[in-house]
Amino acid sequence: MRVTIEALGAAGDGIARDEAGRPLFIPFALPGEVVEAEPGAARGDGRTAVLQAVETPSPDRVAPPCPHFGTCGGCAVQHLADSAVAAWKAAHIAEALSRAGFRDVPVEAAKPSPPNSRRRADFAVRRGPGGITIGFHARGSSEPFDMAVCFVVEPRILALVEPLRALFATLPALHRAGSAMVNLLETGPDLWLRTDAPLAPKDRTNLAAFAAAQGIPRIAWSREGTRDTPEVAAQEGPVMTSLSGVPVSPAPGAFLQATPQGEAAIIAAVLHGLPRRMPGKPRIVELHAGLGTLSFPLSARGRVEAYEGAAEAVSALAAAAGRAGARVKATRRDLVRQPLLPAELNGVAALVLDPPFAGAAEQAAILARSSIPRVIYVSCNPAALSRDLAAFARAPGWRVEAAVSVDQFLWSSQVEAVVTLARGP
Repeated sequence: MRVTIEALGAAGDGIARDEAGRPLFIPFALPGEVVEAEPGAARGDGRTAVLQAVETPSPDRVAPPCPHFGTCGGCAVQHLADSAVAAWKAAHIAEALSRAGFRDVPVEAAKPSPPNSRRRADFAVRRGPGGITIGFHARGSSEPFDMAVCFVVEPRILALVEPLRALFATLPALHRAGSAMVNLLETGPDLWLRTDAPLAPKDRTNLAAFAAAQGIPRIAWSREGTRDTPEVAAQEGPVMTSLSGVPVSPAPGAFLQATPQGEAAIIAAVLHGLPRRMPGKPRIVELHAGLGTLSFPLSARGRVEAYEGAAEAVSALAAAAGRAGARVKATRRDLVRQPLLPAELNGVAALVLDPPFAGAAEQAAILARSSIPRVIYVSCNPAALSRDLAAFARAPGWRVEAAVSVDQFLWSSQVEAVVTLARGP
């Protein structure tokens, strides 16, 4: 079928129309291109299609740098120029705001994080007749492919792929499926392994030798497919990362922003969203604070009341704040089951809400009805952002003062946003 691509969808697919006017979702096709495509399976109200040939290429089409592009499920738009990716992601946030009820809001398009800057990676591992396969999931599959190169992750993480392959080959605890998550900290790679069978004494010996040989301060382990708290299987030294200059000791697998550049962009946008003038000793409330990525920079502007549901994150944040003398009070609270109520927000100068991917629908509705003068919403999911901010659009007096897109997921369809909501004209 010969079609013209009308737009780029949220997943990075080119969108065209078939002869009946139904949408065709064509991966690797770009807006304005005339392409040949083979229609396939149903998807929503349309069909997927396989790109066969590009007859008229877009001026924004570029050569993908990675030989795995198209096979790897991580990157969706390596074939699109960086400036066009930034505009597309900013438009995605503007569309989410419009669906919420805040129309015609200009969205600042941030620069993407540079190649090879991602400091977190979660590799899938499989044992098969041909040996160990380790890498990211293949496109449209739950199975990994063998990685040779990657232009997204930090080289020090990529350098662990082949040693990890050799390690897993020696572990009886890996029957078929496992994974290896790496957080790159100031003290080195922090490794969390998951296998589908328990660790034997020999496995633990192998892990200790691997940690010593690779300069890995800590290796944690848990059973694949469970939500068990990881146990430390080998420890060579202290584990530490720095958040705005404050040393923090994270738990295995702790959440960090994907890149240092993305973290800096989010912090800058959040601080810019604070009121220019705040009362003496202002109260700043932060929800879903994690390890304190935002808590510590916010504490330079006021007293921070940081709420977080994960016990290990609260402990790490509280200990770090105590050592640094930071104006941060960390409190454990399940914000999904027990959101903050309006009476608890009296006298708060600003609130920062940084929920997980699913968003914070109940908390957003409460905040929209409260007397709080300013909310800064940090979102990694435009769909949740749109749903949650609709509560503010329905409530009287709220406006979007600023919106910034943050692209720390290079060449993927993912995008983050920092949206400042304020009361008044």
